[in-house]
Amino acid sequence: MDKFQQMKAFAAVVDAGSFVGAAQVMGSSKAAVSRHVGELEARLGVRLLHRTTRRLSLTEEGRVFHERCRELLGGVEDAEAEASSHIAEARGLVKVSAPVTFGVRHLAPLWGEFRALHPGVLLDVTLADRVADLVEEGYDLAIRIATLPSSTLVSRRLATTRMALCASPGYLRERGTPANPSDLAQHSVIAYSYWSTGDEWHFEGPQGRVTVATRPCMHTNSGDTCRAMALADQGVILQPTFIVGEDLASGALVELMPQFRSLELGIYVVYPTRKHVSLKVRALIEFLVGAFEETRFAW
Repeated sequence: MDKFQQMKAFAAVVDAGSFVGAAQVMGSSKAAVSRHVGELEARLGVRLLHRTTRRLSLTEEGRVFHERCRELLGGVEDAEAEASSHIAEARGLVKVSAPVTFGVRHLAPLWGEFRALHPGVLLDVTLADRVADLVEEGYDLAIRIATLPSSTLVSRRLATTRMALCASPGYLRERGTPANPSDLAQHSVIAYSYWSTGDEWHFEGPQGRVTVATRPCMHTNSGDTCRAMALADQGVILQPTFIVGEDLASGALVELMPQFRSLELGIYVVYPTRKHVSLKVRALIEFLVGAFEETRFAW
């Protein structure tokens, strides 16, 4: 009897909780499923299942073998999906979570191109500057901007960005240009509410790490609002270069104390597991990786 069929039958029985349920899943008969499992146990020389008239339970050997079966069967499914992806069409709903500003500025222009390539995929894109629980909230993937991706998720790096300290030329003419991070205590600061260290800003300088306690005149949960206030000559901001990079390049904003560097961040696409990734999700991941290839928002 085919080893693969025996393993499929055994895994189906465990997953369904009964031989009858496994037979329904496999489109087979209860007798055939029972025979496959019996022959598997005979070939291995161990009992995998405890059988009573009321219930089934795994033996210790069965528990270990079931874990390995699921890995091997999953690998076969992934290989088949990858092989067929060249001829199959990606279809169905994909739920995406992304930060607001990055989503508006850098993802929104891409969705039309993706849909043109994959018209069978329906997108549900939610923009929010909070960390969504992908599994609990049912997202297929998310865009995360962080020093390191979550260790509990699978990640692919899309690009990099860095936090830039900056202000407008008009503000600097009126208030002077800070020469040291400690000078920020005397300046108007527009603070991002979700900054992980709060109103304490950290920099790496020529002599090592420097920490300064800022006194913001405004807090906001919007990076675009921080940028708008800085462009209106209202204060100093610390924002990622994917937001302020073009302003720095044009001179609308001036980078302050470039010898004191803040964080460099990775921009990642993350998803719950690398096992059984559907064609529609895989298509979007590969599209995003390609779209941001060699992109570095780190002016």
